[in-house]
Amino acid sequence: MPAMKIVFAGTPEFAAVALRDLHAAGFDILLALTQPDRPAGRGMQLQPSAVKQFALTQDIAVAQPVSLRLDGKYPDEAAKVHALLRDLQPDVVVVAAYGLILPRTILDLPRYGCINIHASLLPRWRGAAPIHRAIEAGDTESGITIMQMDEGLDTGSMLLKESVPIATDDTTGSLHDKLAGLGGKMIVQTLHQLERGALQTTPQPADGVSYAAKIAKEEAALDFTLPATVVARKIRAFNPFPGASATCNGTVVKLWRAEAVVGHAGATTGSVLQADANGVVIACGAGAIRVGELQKPGGKRLPAGEFLKSFAMVGARLH
Repeated sequence: MPAMKIVFAGTPEFAAVALRDLHAAGFDILLALTQPDRPAGRGMQLQPSAVKQFALTQDIAVAQPVSLRLDGKYPDEAAKVHALLRDLQPDVVVVAAYGLILPRTILDLPRYGCINIHASLLPRWRGAAPIHRAIEAGDTESGITIMQMDEGLDTGSMLLKESVPIATDDTTGSLHDKLAGLGGKMIVQTLHQLERGALQTTPQPADGVSYAAKIAKEEAALDFTLPATVVARKIRAFNPFPGASATCNGTVVKLWRAEAVVGHAGATTGSVLQADANGVVIACGAGAIRVGELQKPGGKRLPAGEFLKSFAMVGARLH
């Protein structure tokens, strides 16, 4: 049997992991759709996406439309991609964190439709930031759902689903890496089962739906009047992006690693209760957090002991 013909649509490293696994499994990847190059880094030079970088190393054709909507602002560009997909006649379009909406004309084009790798246990955390929101909410598990796409926001029927526990010290970065690896494994499994006709779809339940709104940079500013458990979860959820922050002695400091600990009764929220090599302890609305890694503007992330050598925090108040 000839290899299944795939068009892959994705942009960040989460998607690139799946693309690498599909390529290693021997699938015929006809085209990689990915977002246009974006400025990044201190020099703000245009940088290709992780998906594009891998595709170019494997001589996989790449297309980078701004939009796929024929009725949008760039209809001519979208029409070219639609025509290309019709010419390629893929068996399936695999989508992972692509960032563009696929219109009905594309959803209906492949023989097996469009299949999405979603980083949550649907229907919980539909939307843009499921990993961040799961950690922020204090969920004890996350996972991957392989989903048959429809025109709704992550509302399609489920094909495969597998959970992973969220460790008490997991950050968005560490959980992302676990889920990216799981997603790559599961999409290969899904496509093999599709080829054999051995895959059933399961509609998402109506109960338990929640939405993972896109992370806004303003959310990074910490509110120490919240309970310590909530503040610590936010620090883990916003690591590595956008990085939780607070102002100390007029300087915005990023807090990268923290745990909830017992506080001092009556302590002013945001006040530094302890600052030494064991960490910076900050009073919260209930309890306190012990911060183990901090960063000054333009500096590197440093363990608390190293950070305190050049930044005094004893007796300070963060807000």
